[in-house]
Amino acid sequence: MPVTMEPNWLQWAKELQAIAQIGLAYPSGDHFDAERYARIREIAAEIMGAAGAIDPGQLLGLFQRETGYATPKVDVRGAVISGDRILLVREREDGRWTLPGGWADVNETPGESVVREVREESGYRVVATRLAAAYDRSRRGHLPAFPFHVYKLFFICDVVDGKAAPSAETSEVRFFEEGALPALSESRVTAWEIARMFVHARNPRLTTEFD
Repeated sequence: MPVTMEPNWLQWAKELQAIAQIGLAYPSGDHFDAERYARIREIAAEIMGAAGAIDPGQLLGLFQRETGYATPKVDVRGAVISGDRILLVREREDGRWTLPGGWADVNETPGESVVREVREESGYRVVATRLAAAYDRSRRGHLPAFPFHVYKLFFICDVVDGKAAPSAETSEVRFFEEGALPALSESRVTAWEIARMFVHARNPRLTTEFD
């Protein structure tokens, strides 16, 4: 899949937000600098709001809760594949399907995070056997755009035990054939990424893909 870059306006707005967050985290002692960084943060929210049809006030609230040095967020996804079928969960938020996963948690390794997410969202206890890919969300065609920079880690996982069980975040849990995927939650996973997981599951000697 060719790399699909986010629009320039979104990249610029994200960078402005990061600059503002870092500037506010490491103050110079000049209160005027703090005011300037706060205004830069407001401008970033206004740009994203105007171009992305999102409430700038809501975005500003998100930005204000981010403190310290700005770094990418980490999303983990578990690819549980059995033959020509893959495990997907249906998100309550948008009614579409995705690989089980979510944000990595503090004090967990990436592998521990993906095992926890798969168990919580699907009911299956798995073991993560391989890191198949480390993608930059902004370059992989995910929609809609997200206001923060995100790295997505995809793990090949094997089932240990358990049974399908929806959760507070998921309404259905099913295995789907590779050629009959349902409507995907493209904010979380794309058809191309799922296709790559099948390739990795069938070719265990492949090295990890990364952007």
